[in-house]
Amino acid sequence: MSHHKKAIVLSSGGVDSTTAMAIAKSEGYDIYCLSFRYGQRHLLELEAAKKIAGYLSARKHLIINIDLRVFGGSALTDDIEVPKNREESEMLKDIPITYVPARNTIFLSYALAWAEVLGVSDIFIGVNAIDYSGYPDCRPEYITAFENMANLATKAGVEGKTLIRIRTPLIHMAKADIIRRGIELGIDYSITHSCYDPSLVGKACGRCDSCLLRKKGFREVGIHDPAVYVD
Repeated sequence: MSHHKKAIVLSSGGVDSTTAMAIAKSEGYDIYCLSFRYGQRHLLELEAAKKIAGYLSARKHLIINIDLRVFGGSALTDDIEVPKNREESEMLKDIPITYVPARNTIFLSYALAWAEVLGVSDIFIGVNAIDYSGYPDCRPEYITAFENMANLATKAGVEGKTLIRIRTPLIHMAKADIIRRGIELGIDYSITHSCYDPSLVGKACGRCDSCLLRKKGFREVGIHDPAVYVD
């Protein structure tokens, strides 16, 4: 594959988006990554995203400012406690309060605008329907619907110049499989950040859904999780 093919990759600084970026790079794409300062509880994930962009030699890394705190409605953008120590059955029972209303739709819309400007067909997003089946905007049918909309909504799509594809290489993978794939691709997961509610000095809480799923993934792969936890 030509090394001049471009892909936009949504990057949160976590395990999933970093693995998706490494997969895009392994397929020969030049990486243009996009992250958001959206009013989330902390900016450690953006520091991680910057490191990852450098580590995977992204051509460009944009960080967009939007403020989803004006709406609130999520433990990540409002003064709502982040759930801790939940069993996996609890996580899967209903849509968790860490779901940020319409977040992936907003992020993908920005990626779509940049894709049209760059003449890019492929947008990679590290959504996963296994571990987070409670998130409506991580499901395959949502991705298909967004892709259809993208090709109706853009000049490039309507003129038939660029067919937009929303690439979701991790959508049917369990966390352990994602980590295993990333290690095959040489990812240093110590530069990633997963925690929803880190300490003031940046240590992961180890008890939120995201930390628990990450720890379980590394445990199942049988390798040390390089994240620094409070305990």
